[in-house]
Amino acid sequence: MRLRVEFTTEPFDLDEAPAHAVVAREVIQTAELDAVDVGPFGNTAEGGADAVLTAVDSLLRKALESGATRVSLQVNVIGEDSK
Repeated sequence: MRLRVEFTTEPFDLDEAPAHAVVAREVIQTAELDAVDVGPFGNTAEGGADAVLTAVDSLLRKALESGATRVSLQVNVIGEDSK
């Protein structure tokens, strides 16, 4: 199964990316995911179910440890994994 995750972390800071946002993006960018798109107001990535779920677990733990007070995320099934 292939999944797409979309997420944001809060609190926002328009002047400088907070530590929790930087950590969350690093988790997604270094995970074994594809179609990664990071931005100031939202981030998305796609991949196999195991890779996405592992990345989401790490993202939640590390973002909260780094000061996030809220993590909003949505996970969607987008198809079957070709592997």
